[in-house]
Amino acid sequence: MPETPQNLGKLISVHGTSPAFLQRAAIVAILSFFFFLTMLIAFYIRQQFGYFVLSSAFLAVYLFTMIGWWMQKRNVVSIYENGITHRKFIASWDEIESSSRYDQGIRLISRSGFETVLPGSINNIEQLAVFISSKIQH
Repeated sequence: MPETPQNLGKLISVHGTSPAFLQRAAIVAILSFFFFLTMLIAFYIRQQFGYFVLSSAFLAVYLFTMIGWWMQKRNVVSIYENGITHRKFIASWDEIESSSRYDQGIRLISRSGFETVLPGSINNIEQLAVFISSKIQH
C-alpha cells in the first residue's frame, strides 16, 4: 500500500458522517443534558436521593453521546484520482481486490489482505459504493 495519500493523486471528494446521524446524536445530547439539569434542580429542591441518581444517569447518557459523536468525526472517507483512504487504510484502485456492499457499509479488501469497513453512517454511502465498484472493475 502507498505510504501517503500524496501518491494517490488529486483529492476528488471527502465523505464524512451523514448529517442525519449527527442530528440524532445532537437531539439525544440536548435532551439528556436538559433532563440532567432538571433532575439536579429537583434534587436541590426536594432533597431526595432518587433525583440525584436520575441526574447521574442522564449525565452518563450525555457523556457517552458526546464521546460517540467525537469518535464519529474519524469516520471520513477520502476519494482520490488513484485511490481511497479511510482511517489507516490507504490503497490505490489497483491494490483493492474486492468490495462488497451490505447493511452495515462497504467492505474493502486489498490484495495484501488488509481490509476495512466503510460504515453505513457515511454520507452518500450508496453513491460511494457505486463509484468504488466502478473504479475496481476497470
